[in-house]
Amino acid sequence: MAKKTKKSGAAKARAKAKANVETSREADAPTSKKATSKGGEISGATAKLPTTPGPKKRPSPAARKAHWQGIGLAVLSGCLWFLACADFDIWPFAYFAMVPVFFAFERAPTRRKALFYGWLAGLVANAGGFYWITSLLERFGHLPMPVAVVGLFLLAAYQAVAFWLFFMLLRVIRRRSEELAGRPLPMVLLAPLLMVSFEYLVPFLFPWYLAITQAWVVPVIQIADLTGPLGVSGFLMLINGAIYDVVTETGKRRTRSIIAAGVATTLVLGYGFIRMSQVDAARNDGVALQIGVVQGNIPFDEKGINRSELAAEQLRDLQEMSASLEAQGAEFIMWTESSYPYGVPRDASGDFAENDGRRIRRGFNAPLMLGALTYDRQNEDVRPFNSALMLAPDDSFLARFDKIFLLMFGEYIPLLETFPALEDILPKNASHFSRGKEIVTFPLDHNDELYRLGPMICYEDILTDFGRKLAAHKPHVLVNITNDSWFGDTSEPWEHLALSVYRAVEMRTDLVRAVNTGVSAFVDANGRVYAKTYAVDPKITPKPVDGLVAEVRLMEGGHSFFARFGDIFAYLCLLATLFFWQGWPRLRRHTEA
Repeated sequence: MAKKTKKSGAAKARAKAKANVETSREADAPTSKKATSKGGEISGATAKLPTTPGPKKRPSPAARKAHWQGIGLAVLSGCLWFLACADFDIWPFAYFAMVPVFFAFERAPTRRKALFYGWLAGLVANAGGFYWITSLLERFGHLPMPVAVVGLFLLAAYQAVAFWLFFMLLRVIRRRSEELAGRPLPMVLLAPLLMVSFEYLVPFLFPWYLAITQAWVVPVIQIADLTGPLGVSGFLMLINGAIYDVVTETGKRRTRSIIAAGVATTLVLGYGFIRMSQVDAARNDGVALQIGVVQGNIPFDEKGINRSELAAEQLRDLQEMSASLEAQGAEFIMWTESSYPYGVPRDASGDFAENDGRRIRRGFNAPLMLGALTYDRQNEDVRPFNSALMLAPDDSFLARFDKIFLLMFGEYIPLLETFPALEDILPKNASHFSRGKEIVTFPLDHNDELYRLGPMICYEDILTDFGRKLAAHKPHVLVNITNDSWFGDTSEPWEHLALSVYRAVEMRTDLVRAVNTGVSAFVDANGRVYAKTYAVDPKITPKPVDGLVAEVRLMEGGHSFFARFGDIFAYLCLLATLFFWQGWPRLRRHTEA
């Protein structure tokens, strides 16, 4: 008899929840007046509605106030997210940044408003993080500031789609679970699963993930060798979800969220400190190599490859700084992306002759990695490649890597082959290079041992898929050459660095970045940035060529779980998301039937 009473109580709770959800759905749906007869009775479902709509009912003052409060909470969340990123670097904000918009989302009277608040938070987060797009469009596209601001808005609006999809599915699952079980599934469970799923699925023009906020929090990012950066994003969302549950729930549900957050934090930090100790020990056993990085500080529109009158002086500056770095102990030297101010034939076997003004090596003997445009002498119709070359001490070219992932408009023009006239319409700074096809490693002979260097050009160092393919070659150190001069002294160079540190953790090998206007940096296999330069805008604050020497440890990478098996964590989150969206409701209904 007691069991029957208990079951009846649960059924009543579910019925009440279902009624609440149905009421909410009615609020979400557009309403229409029922046709009535002269006597006021309903004349039937087939009666025609008035053709002239009545005056639109204005929202009450309370509804307008609630709406503006929702907007304020969404904007607050967006601000917290971008302030947690480089180079604002208030990283603790990321652990509660989503909580304000959760409140706005859950209290929204309609589906449209709920999703608007979620999208707005994403819009503000992206606009604040990518504010430098406006100056890029002004410089690169020669657009007036108002048009550049519109460009920023369009980019941010698109990249906020991940937030919109997250909140859309979150609303569906929370409402459906409330209808079936009497209470919505907790945020601590759903938030990490859904955010990881959509960070993985949604393609971005400028790739990023919530994990960027934790790039300098070394113990937290260690899980990336298991999960990639999406694991860090999931951890952040779990904590955000737990905080929301603690504030809004009571009793066992609150306690469970506290326990979940505590266990997750203990596991993440425990794993982080253990792995840091293990990797530090392995790194200390690695062979030391002194690397010198030459930072050219050349403005984006004064590259010698395009300004022949500047080429000789720029090459001389690179050579003199290389000689200085070698004198400081550098055993291997890196020049930045497209820093060499002349084109290099693709069939060249080595350096130019001693009496040739284009000769690369003068005044130093260390092996050199340089960025250059390479061209096909036999076929002028083949567009040049953005390449990295390895020059041995005997002046021979040991290897060449051609950039595979080209930046839209900066390095390739979409549909140019179909519509050649686009090249005449677009800004003169727009380029179109040939795309590389193969990932390679560069051989380095050091202390009579042969080591593998893993080259990456520009933003290839922020792409997890590219990193995994490079990891298959088991590099002993990652070497990235970049030209971020388009962005000046903004947060972009720091955001680029923050995203790149995950490649070092994923592959468990050191990373060296040579960046034309900064930030050049040395990152160890635990993701610590232990030496770096600065970001500069040479159009505003001209600086001469600069350099940095630091020690790396040659340690074969590519053996981590993530490097070997990829996005298993993301796939598991996708499966769990599908289960709670489609599978769990069907199982619940089948069980109750």
